[in-house]
Amino acid sequence: MISKSGKPQLSAHDLALMGAGKIGYIRKMRSEDVIARFPQAPELGPGVELWALFGADGTPILLTDNRSSTFYRAAEDELKTVALH
Repeated sequence: MISKSGKPQLSAHDLALMGAGKIGYIRKMRSEDVIARFPQAPELGPGVELWALFGADGTPILLTDNRSSTFYRAAEDELKTVALH
């Protein structure tokens, strides 16, 4: 894609593909939002705060109640992590 200034721009999809297998992101989630991202997750009560690890392309990798576990798993998978709020 070319911007109005004539400089090439990368789309979100292009950036995700560049980071595939190399970058993961960690996100805090509430139990109410889990089913949309983790369809196989068991039913959870409302108001539970969880941590999720996703691939750069948004592929869900891990769901846990322990933030440290997301970093540990990312290291096991040799992913550099970024946090999203």
